Amino acid sequence: MNAVNASAGEQNIGPTARRMILGSQLRRLREEAGITRQQAGYNIRGSESKISRLELGRVGFKERDVTDLLTMYGVEDATERQTFLDMVKQSNEPGWWRRFGDTMPNWFTDLVGLEEAAARIQIWEPLYVSGLLQIEGYARAIFSHGRPEMADERVDQLVALRMRRQKMFSRPDAPRVWMVLDESVLHRPIGGMKVLKQQIEYLLEMSALPHVSVQILPFSRSGLSAEHAFSLLRFGEPELPNIAYVEYLTGAHYIEKREEIEKYSRALDMLAVDSETPERSRALLAKRRAEI
Repeated sequence: MNAVNASAGEQNIGPTARRMILGSQLRRLREEAGITRQQAGYNIRGSESKISRLELGRVGFKERDVTDLLTMYGVEDATERQTFLDMVKQSNEPGWWRRFGDTMPNWFTDLVGLEEAAARIQIWEPLYVSGLLQIEGYARAIFSHGRPEMADERVDQLVALRMRRQKMFSRPDAPRVWMVLDESVLHRPIGGMKVLKQQIEYLLEMSALPHVSVQILPFSRSGLSAEHAFSLLRFGEPELPNIAYVEYLTGAHYIEKREEIEKYSRALDMLAVDSETPERSRALLAKRRAEI
């Protein structure tokens, strides 16, 4: 199981990614043994759906369950079994975002963990500057629904979480972030014109980094490639599938099916072609900053 050993040695992989890697390895063992999800679920006093969630890394692992599954799948080597059990412990370690647990929706937790593990994050946002590049005043205006003077402790926590997510940009192994924004975002005065100007200045600052690219989709081409916001996360570990993240008012979808990921990938390609180049986009940002 060289893939497990190699992945477990990567210190920058967070618990969310480790769960996904462990789940994919267990799925491979199950399939090689010719065992169905229903049979595996029965073996650990669970259901077929529980095995599906485990193999997707959607839930935490119990050592007893993994031990029983390894026995069922014919894994007898003590060193190999211990490698899996070590990954169980690592996958259950709390991430930094756990301290925001009372504020952060359950469906959002996986995204924060996946961002930490991603090698590349591609984002399309037609309404706002995406959260990964928002300044505090802009984020506070969004979370307070345009009334930052009415912000409560929950809003403060949500803003703090959003700012904490951005610390990954200063890591030596920071993911490459490529963001496409609709031109209307530069004219929508979230938090007022002063905040909007500061936000545009921040976009100029961040897009000067070698691992951050911002493209602006002009009004003339808006809405032709994708009608709603989404993110596509890609990973350096071969065990991890590309994942598309689509958020809605009360939850989010995490999409992993290859044929669906291809559609999101093609949409991003079209957006890149339709948008201004990163250099031209920076010129548009500077022009808009001067106009405010």
